Amino acid sequence: MAEWKIKRFWETATVAEADGGYTVVLDGRSVKTPAKSGLIVPTRTLAQEIAKEWDAQVDDVNPETMPLTRAANAAIDKVAHQFDEVASLIAAYGETDLLCYRADRPQELVLRQETAWDPLLVWAKDQFSASLMTGKGVMHITQPAQAIERLDAQVRQLTPFQLTAFHDLVSISGSLVLGLAVIHQRLDADSAWAMSRIDETWQAEQWGQDDEALEQAANKHAAMVCASRFYTLCTV
Repeated sequence: MAEWKIKRFWETATVAEADGGYTVVLDGRSVKTPAKSGLIVPTRTLAQEIAKEWDAQVDDVNPETMPLTRAANAAIDKVAHQFDEVASLIAAYGETDLLCYRADRPQELVLRQETAWDPLLVWAKDQFSASLMTGKGVMHITQPAQAIERLDAQVRQLTPFQLTAFHDLVSISGSLVLGLAVIHQRLDADSAWAMSRIDETWQAEQWGQDDEALEQAANKHAAMVCASRFYTLCTV
């Protein structure tokens, strides 16, 4: 993101209507994406939150402290132009969904997975008529083509902004079903994160966890929560 690292030159960041949505204005100058497109987002609430990120900058603009701005940039500069490619990439997670690959031992871990994951697979079947198969171990499971097609159709209903958020929800969790559960308000991001980490949590309970692993997990957790927030902001 070095191409949009700049020094603060503005007094206030405000929101204005723009063709197709809302934009952020810095003392009369509309914000641009790294590719020099207008930063136009679909809802006023998202634009207001992005404006807060710009107002929070002090001297040098630090993109790492502006996750909503970065997500909007990605939606405009990348996802909107590569929608089919991104949608296919994310829909493919349904073929190897985390929730379908189960431990065969120890029994406590097996029960944890069943308790957390089985209701979600039932929900996906009821909600989308998509019945996914489960199996023990890591051997590939061939999922019913009809189920994959129906899940794929759900992904392609999203807008580029929604798909940008959904990409992170699915890729971080490793589960298309968990991502769908978040955007359909079946789960919040924290619950989905915990469900995606059942195996890792079990291992940590048995053997402990080092500081580096904890930091990496915390960063992924924060990114997942941010993705859920971005989805909500660009939808309401």
